Amino acid sequence: MNSASKAVHQIDHADRDAEALLTAFEVIAEHHYVDNDGVRIHYSAMGQGPLLVLLHGFPDHWLGWWQVMADLCADHRVVALDLRGYHLSDAPTDPQAYLPAALVADVAAVVEHEGAGKATLIGHDWGGFIAWHAAMQARPWLERLIVLNMPHPWAIARELSNNPQQRVASDYVRAFRQPQSHLQLPISGLGTWIKDAAFKRRHDQAMAMSKLETMLHYYRVNWPAEPYFMPGDMPPKVMVPTLLIHGLADPYALPAGLNDVWQWVDNALSIQTIPGVGHFIQHDNAQQVVRIVRTWLHQSTGGSD
Repeated sequence: MNSASKAVHQIDHADRDAEALLTAFEVIAEHHYVDNDGVRIHYSAMGQGPLLVLLHGFPDHWLGWWQVMADLCADHRVVALDLRGYHLSDAPTDPQAYLPAALVADVAAVVEHEGAGKATLIGHDWGGFIAWHAAMQARPWLERLIVLNMPHPWAIARELSNNPQQRVASDYVRAFRQPQSHLQLPISGLGTWIKDAAFKRRHDQAMAMSKLETMLHYYRVNWPAEPYFMPGDMPPKVMVPTLLIHGLADPYALPAGLNDVWQWVDNALSIQTIPGVGHFIQHDNAQQVVRIVRTWLHQSTGGSD
């Protein structure tokens, strides 16, 4: 057990109050910045060992992973980014700055800054989208892939093309993609999904420091535009061990998006579904997510991780 893990363990046993736990966790967390082609990316880190890189989605920030980090830092180096456009990271105004190549390059800059030859990506929502693209780009530092509640990009296109239920579930994206939508969506509404009052106060502060327009650029440049169609070409196959974790009660990313995903993965693929769990799975079911991740990491490394 490393020093960060010991500190988290001591906090956990000293005071179970959510505010005290979060405050103490924030004290332990390291903060770093890395430059990617003029865009400054913030990330938090703790622990020692094999590198795990955590990528949040919309609307979230690095601290959304705190429960996962507090456990996995016992035997891993765990880092969590603020994606570009969010919180303490830079927010380029050009929508083209949010295309997959730039987003993956942000992650690569963090991995390089950490001095790690290999990393496992754990991405939720848009963080999962970035992780999928890092795998499709066959980044040499990517060792394993874990995606939470974000279907493969080709599966998204397929479901939007063929599944009326998914089109209804994604109807909100139509509004997000409008050029002036950031003027209509109140920042205060970005935390209604949070159950923990202590985290919500911090989340609201992080969203106030973010730019809603740049957060919505992810949808404007990366989400399939109408009329929906299934791409005719096959994407590059994912060549690393892959774990998908999906809450089956997700009202946005329906579980049908998991169908046939193995056609895009040319390595060991595991799919873990959790009934009755919604979209923000690492918040609402952190302990279950950690158990699944730990078991899979142990199995995928032959017990050496």
